[in-house]
This record gives sequence, structure tokens and C-alpha cells, in this order.
Amino acid sequence: MPDVTIAESLERARQRLTRALASAGRDDEDACLLAVSKTQPVANVRQAFAAGQRAFGENYLQEALDKQASLDDLEGIVWHFIGPLQSNKTRAVAEHFQWVHTIDRARIATRLDAQRPMALGPLNVCLQVNVSGEASKSGVTPEALPALADAVVALPRLRLRGLMTLPAPSDDPAAQRRPFAELRALLEMLRQRHPQAPLDTLSMGMSGDLEAAVLEDATLVRLGTAIFGQRAPRA
Repeated sequence: MPDVTIAESLERARQRLTRALASAGRDDEDACLLAVSKTQPVANVRQAFAAGQRAFGENYLQEALDKQASLDDLEGIVWHFIGPLQSNKTRAVAEHFQWVHTIDRARIATRLDAQRPMALGPLNVCLQVNVSGEASKSGVTPEALPALADAVVALPRLRLRGLMTLPAPSDDPAAQRRPFAELRALLEMLRQRHPQAPLDTLSMGMSGDLEAAVLEDATLVRLGTAIFGQRAPRA
């Protein structure tokens, strides 16, 4: 990111989120940034942490584990796993992350629950919903969501916090809002179905649709390039 530091980019992203919240009639504390640090070097994460960022999202497990080992001196850092989750990854994710955003099958949830160390406390999880119905996207269908939520709520080592989606991209603000509005409605349905669950999270919105997501009550907005600049290619 030539001539712009990560701290400066992070501050711009925060200001953009603050403006979006104000436009939506929401308080500053109603949503926060999740810094998507996949493929970013350790030094960039350190710079963002030094600028006050605490929540970081990683997609690639081995890269994330290496990064965590290099950054284990950073007290208060919170790691979110936001990539596709297969069975062979669940143990490491259960042991090394505080959040998982991409649960879309009961089998994966059951494995995370069984493999979560007791000493770490329950793992915060979001269910990924494919609201756009794209064949190329992961996620449970809206119709199958209630049954998956029922299964996850019953698992003692998981804490169901909310929903996540990656809708089809659009440049039309109204079209951007529709899938986010659907996810918001689905979360409200789950709140009525499971009033005892701490369902407080809508993980949705990225650089191109942050404002639309905030208008539909996003609480975690995932930004990568806007904070760190263009990603380096994976080795």
C-alpha cells in the first residue's frame, strides 16, 4: 500500500464503518471490523495490532497456525477461522481459534465440539448460510438452517453466536441489501427458536458492500485489502 501505513488504512476503515453506522441510525459499538489477514505477513498483523486491531480472520489453516506461533506474545489477539472447514482441519481449529464462521454441516460441528479443549472454554461459532443459492458457494440452505442450529445449540463445547454469509457480488445497493436482509431475518427466526442462545452476531459485509451490510444490522464486517493493501500471492 504505497505511501499509506496500515495504521492509516485501518483508521480510514474505522471511519468508514462509523459513518455507515451513523447513516443506519446505529451506535458506534454496534459493529466492529474483522481484519482479514490471510496471506499477509506477520509484520503486517503486528502493525494492525499496534494500531488497536484485535480481531483477525484467517482462511488457510497452516498459514494461520504458523502466524499464531509467531504472534503468541500479542496478548488479547482474537483469531477467527473464516475459510472452508473440512474434517481433517477441525482439531487444529478447535484448539487454536476463538471463533469459527463457516460451519455448514452438523458433522463438522460435532467434531469441533468433541475436539475443543476444556481449558479454552466454548468455541464461538457462526453458521454459514448460502442465501444466494450459488452452487460455487459453501453454506447451509435457509431451509436446512433450523435443523443445523438445533444440532449446534445442543453441543456443550460450542457457543452459537450467529450467522455468516458471502452473497453474490453486486454493484447495486438495493441488490446488495437483499441477501443481508434475509440473513437478518433468519437470525431473528433463530432467536425466537432458541431464546437461550447468545445470538448476537451477523458476520457479513466486505469492502464492496459494507454500507449495505451495516444497514441490515451487520455486527462483524470483514475487511482485508482496505486495511492491508493487495494480498501477496500464496506460495
